[in-house]
Amino acid sequence: MRLSFGIAMAFLAASLSAQGTLQVGGSSYLGIAVADITAERAKALNLKEVRGAEVASMDIDGPAAKAGIRQGDVVLKYDGATVEGSQQLTRLVRETPVGRQVEISVWRNGAAQTPTATIAARKGTVIPGPGTPPFFPSPEIEIPTFEMTWRNPRLGIEGESLDSQEQLAEFFGVKNGVLVKSVVENSAAEKAGIKAGDVVVKLDDSTVTTPEEVTRALNVSGPKKSFTVIVVRNRKEIPLTVTR
Repeated sequence: MRLSFGIAMAFLAASLSAQGTLQVGGSSYLGIAVADITAERAKALNLKEVRGAEVASMDIDGPAAKAGIRQGDVVLKYDGATVEGSQQLTRLVRETPVGRQVEISVWRNGAAQTPTATIAARKGTVIPGPGTPPFFPSPEIEIPTFEMTWRNPRLGIEGESLDSQEQLAEFFGVKNGVLVKSVVENSAAEKAGIKAGDVVVKLDDSTVTTPEEVTRALNVSGPKKSFTVIVVRNRKEIPLTVTR
């Protein structure tokens, strides 16, 4: 997909706006936002393993909803592939041709179910949220499509990996990391000063480039009540102390 730099920045502003609606044409679309499964969440849901991607929110008119998938379901398999986490599921959906029917194994109320969804094409344009500043056209650049978001309830952020999105990473002044798209009100992240638009690059001594690595680092931290999150903001690294 090619966009002028001005439109690309409007696209970016919309993705970071809590009020904005982000719709990008041309990509395979399932219509769900997913979160990684933590050890605590796996126990609460009676899952045998700490893996899968929980449906945190969904498009009520999307392919997943039409197939009977519900908010709170945990996706365990997608088209025969075992799902380890949200980032992998995002990639699997992105690589599925539009129109293909896929079996999706989900965990619901202590039992597995296998609905079939027909992957659709995402339609529409970027609709910036209230207060989005105007942008002006300039030379065209390639901007990757945002497919699905990842939400970590323990930290209180919603974000997406910048891995393989070189131009967005360059815009934020990083090589890779996890872009914070929104921060949950009164969460540990908000209290620590993490903001939408920050890029998480390190958690304690662990460098993080994907949502799974953030979850893994949180699991490694165990019962620690506080840990350090390093974010890049305005192209500068800022250490923030998160207290749980």
